[in-house]
This record gives sequence, C-alpha cells and structure tokens, in this order.
Amino acid sequence: MVTSSAITEAVSSEPASSEVAIRGAETSNIAALSSMMGGLILVIAIIFVLAYIVKKLNLVQSNQGVIKTVAMTPLGQKEKLVLVELEGQQYLLGVTAQQVNLIEKLDSTVNVETSSFASRLKQAKQQAKEQAKE
Repeated sequence: MVTSSAITEAVSSEPASSEVAIRGAETSNIAALSSMMGGLILVIAIIFVLAYIVKKLNLVQSNQGVIKTVAMTPLGQKEKLVLVELEGQQYLLGVTAQQVNLIEKLDSTVNVETSSFASRLKQAKQQAKEQAKE
C-alpha cells in the first residue's frame, strides 16, 4: 500500500510541476519581450533627442538652397555674424534673438576654405611625421 500511494502522489504532482514550468517559461518570454521593447523605445528616444540637439545647435548646414550660409561666427549666447551668399552676391548679417540686420553688402566675395575631418587628420599626420624626422 505504501508504494501505491507514493506512485499516486508522483503522478498527481507531475501536472502541477509542468504547469509551473510552462507558466515560468511564459513569464520568462514576457519579461524578455518587455525588456527588448524597453530598450528599443530608449534607443528611439535617444535618436529623437540627438536630432533635436543637432537642429537646435545648427550643426548641419545645408547649402543646397538659393541662400547659402558661407560662414558664421557667434558673438554671444544669442548673437552671431552670418555671411550669406545669394545669387553670387555676399551679405554680412548681424543676427540676434529679436532681429536680423544687414551690416554690409560685400563688393568682393570672401572665399572660406572648407576642410573635412579627413583632410585635417591627414594634415596632422603629415605634421607629426615631419616632427618625428627632425
């Protein structure tokens, strides 16, 4: 009789343990999915914040339009001098938070040398090589 009761307990405990294992696996899958979605939402939020910062700081200048920004020099927190070109003519503008003033219509064009990071790095490497030879 002792053996039959032990077998009955073992048989009756198997479905309970398998249900716990299935529920544990479902909980594990839900936790993994929620963790993955949380990470995805975080990455998308970071992308939007960085795009906002780039737009606010005007880090990317577009020169495809009719009016091209040739150079810009900040004078204060909200004040800057901007050299723009329109149809081959260059204008020096004073820009504040409240207004934009024409300072000068330039008679001769100002050529601003634009160099990329790659060209600056190459130049720095050449200077380092020359200093190492000396």
